[in-house]
Amino acid sequence: MEKAYYQPLTPLMFLERTAAVFPDKTAAVDVGRRLTYRELHQRVHRLAAALRQAGVGKGDRVAWLAPNTLSMLEAHLGVPLAGGILVPINIRLSPGEIEYILQHSEARVLVVDGQFTHLVEPIYGRCSALQLVVTDDAVPGGAPRSWPGPTYEEFLAGAPAETVVPLVEDEMEVICINYTSGTTGQPKGVMYHHRGAFLNALAEIIETRMDSRSVYLWTLPMFHCNGWCFPWAVTAVGATHVLLRKVDAEQIVRLIVREGVTHLCAAPTVLLSLATYLEEAGEKLPHRVHVVTAAAPPSPAIIRTMERLGAELTHVYGLTEVYGPFTVCEWHEQWDQLPLEERARKKARQGVPYIGLGELMVVDEAMRPVPKDGATMGEVVMRGNGVMLGYYKNPEATEEAFRGGWFHTGDLAVWHPDGYIELRDRKKDIIISGGENISTIEVERCIAEHPAVLEVAVIGVPDPKWGEVPKAFVTLRPGKAATAQEIIDFCRQRIAHYKCPRYVEFTELPKSSTGKIQKSVLREREWQGYAKRIN
Repeated sequence: MEKAYYQPLTPLMFLERTAAVFPDKTAAVDVGRRLTYRELHQRVHRLAAALRQAGVGKGDRVAWLAPNTLSMLEAHLGVPLAGGILVPINIRLSPGEIEYILQHSEARVLVVDGQFTHLVEPIYGRCSALQLVVTDDAVPGGAPRSWPGPTYEEFLAGAPAETVVPLVEDEMEVICINYTSGTTGQPKGVMYHHRGAFLNALAEIIETRMDSRSVYLWTLPMFHCNGWCFPWAVTAVGATHVLLRKVDAEQIVRLIVREGVTHLCAAPTVLLSLATYLEEAGEKLPHRVHVVTAAAPPSPAIIRTMERLGAELTHVYGLTEVYGPFTVCEWHEQWDQLPLEERARKKARQGVPYIGLGELMVVDEAMRPVPKDGATMGEVVMRGNGVMLGYYKNPEATEEAFRGGWFHTGDLAVWHPDGYIELRDRKKDIIISGGENISTIEVERCIAEHPAVLEVAVIGVPDPKWGEVPKAFVTLRPGKAATAQEIIDFCRQRIAHYKCPRYVEFTELPKSSTGKIQKSVLREREWQGYAKRIN
């Protein structure tokens, strides 16, 4: 029996309300095309009907390989409306990595942007569960493809124009699976539920103060943590989505001016490129823009620069396992009176939990809270509505991540007396380059396959644009030879380019008395003269 006092929380509510309240308002701007919320509503329901017509049933996985396009936005609304589970895929992955995700998720349908068909071509036919590949040719110039199947617009046109009834019965049902960067081996599928996506979207609205007058620029990839739930948040308030296929500082400024952009999300590396462009052009932002930044902690310097150029920065922190942001450096009005340097240091902290998402602690190895003294380090653990259901088809990893009833982030932080956390280091040797996590183990395994390589160690080294980039220290086999470029090219044929070493140094590796390679020695040498990385 239906209950008058209960309805499952799901982001699917958002488009229905907005299309009724703001039917003629601009919903999305994409490559010169403008859609109203009435039109977006019609297309999303067409997509849901087309997926059901193609055999997608409740809980079936639908993969999407695309940048920030109209189809990617529609995927976040239409796939769950059809009853499916969305699997967004990083466009920077290699064909082999994409194949693993398609196989592991058992995706039945794949929608691929026409400019990225070259990533699917080598693996087409090897994904056993895949029954249909749809190609979005909205932007011309893609490579030829060998598979049969409709274009995205043909796929929509072939479906009945009808209102699709959602199939959500339990708000804890999976809405999407986001694959991690594979920092400890193969990528893990992080399962989000409808309730968490709903609450995270509302929290984003509250923290960023978005409303129906807002204009959101898509610089953050939607394939990353579902764009931190902003596809649902922007839609919920009837704001306008301005879609951007590729991050380019000049284009960002142009769109801010032309569309009156009020909000965007960006990793510090994007902020750096934007600041560099504005300073070289001798310009500032044309109006105040609310910028949400995360991925790697922004330095006080970039915070100072961006605010001087006209941005209002909000610093957040999270992981794929917690829907993107989980904490925010909640601002206090009295901090506005602090000197700029001290204000920037305050804003560089990771802060406190978002409203309604849950709670966190900084704990020692025995799961005891560390003192809130701003000095004692411990691991950040989280629990609540903003935490994943677990890893798809990986109960062992799920149990390990949730030991003690909390999600273990693997991040080390201090706890300040005011309850704000501040990251200090990583438990694992993960490299964070431009917001992307890179596993040193994965890169080392790749390089070790080279016939001339005897031993290898990979660490992150400072980079003015990306924060840090991989550097490989290689010992060659006796009598063998290789150049740095040969090692880099070898990697580029096997793993995503952003994971490949930017530098290669041939040397003997420092080792402990037990023969273990001492990465700490390499790291200390490379980071001398730089501020210690804190994420």
